[in-house]
Amino acid sequence: QVQLVESGGGSVQAGGSLRLSCAASRYTYDTTCMGWFRQAPGKEREWVASIYFSDISGGTASYAHSVKGRVTISRDNARSTLYLLMNSLKPEDTAMYYCAADRLCSRVRLGRSDYWGQGTQVTVSS
Repeated sequence: QVQLVESGGGSVQAGGSLRLSCAASRYTYDTTCMGWFRQAPGKEREWVASIYFSDISGGTASYAHSVKGRVTISRDNARSTLYLLMNSLKPEDTAMYYCAADRLCSRVRLGRSDYWGQGTQVTVSS
């Protein structure tokens, strides 16, 4: 079992930045791919970004079109922590942000991860 705990959410003004963190209880084969999702009130959960870890190539990141160029996903394997740096935040970025982990990035992107965190709220005011 892997536990994921998000932190770093908060309230910011449009144009501001936030860095979300997701601490994993341990890094295993089950956390080869990790990602971030978000869900705004009344909307479906949306994939934001994911990163695949390889001993050979390091981390390979993918981003949703809606956030590409404004967010950076990264992972610190030594600290078993996933990050999401969000810049130029917009009111439409307001949502609960969730961390997810799985062996396969295809499962992460489809929202079928085996492991999920409880979420951290991000609120962007105009």
